[in-house]
Parts: sequence; C-alpha cells; structure tokens
Amino acid sequence: MDYAKNGDTVSIHYIGTLDNGRIFDSTEGKDPLVFTIGNNEVFPMLEQAVVGMKVGRAKNVVIPSAEAYGARVDDNVAVFKRSNLPADVDFAVGVKMQIRLPNSQEEVIMLVTKVTDTEITLDGNHVLAGLDLTFALQLDAILSRADD
Repeated sequence: MDYAKNGDTVSIHYIGTLDNGRIFDSTEGKDPLVFTIGNNEVFPMLEQAVVGMKVGRAKNVVIPSAEAYGARVDDNVAVFKRSNLPADVDFAVGVKMQIRLPNSQEEVIMLVTKVTDTEITLDGNHVLAGLDLTFALQLDAILSRADD
C-alpha cells in the first residue's frame, strides 16, 4: 500500500471547524490543498496527521490553539480616541484596516471590533487566535514522492 511520508507532496481535502461546530475553512467545492510534508507549509500537527495515511483515507485531527494561531494577546488590542483618527474614515465593526505602527515603517492588519461615539477598538490578533481547530481531512493524492 501507498502511504504518505515525510517529503512527499500531497493534496488533501478538509473541513476545518471550531469547538462550537462552526466551519472556519473548507476545500469543499474547491481545489484540494497541496503541500509538501515537512516543509512547514501548513501547521506541523496537520502535516504529521497525514504521515502514514493511504490515499482515500480520512481522519480527524484536533490542533490546540498553541499549535495553531497561538493564544490571544491583550497587547494586540488597542483603543483609540476618535478625535485622534482621520474624520473621513468610516469605522465599522468587522472592517479590516492596515495600520502603520508608531515610529515604524511596519504595517499591520487590524480588525475593528468596537465603535462608540468617542473610541474605536482595533484587534491585531488573528481571528482564530486562542481557538482549538478541528480538521476533518482526507488524503486526496500523493503527487510526488520524497525519493523520486
């Protein structure tokens, strides 16, 4: 039998869900995800779950938040006074904004999470930070072997 191993390029189909059952990502109706096992192109635990699988087989893997997008970091949340922000910008909850950090050329993407008459709250954490992720995955194909 043909088993996936480290160094193989594989394709998988998956449905990613949260603890509450909400789907956060899926390849359903799309092309499969292609990656090389061991190249750190996906979460290491997802790579390791594929090792030893046969084409066509399916399994579930739970990736704890620490092994996925990490914990939520309070320092990545900032509250700004509206009076210090451009008046022509329409701040709305759920909008992503590109912000230049003070005294830096670095820009980060932040999500507007709260809007009041006097303040805007922006969150720079990944939306899945602090959440455990479950992947229902199926090995679609082994596209190339490490030893080919």
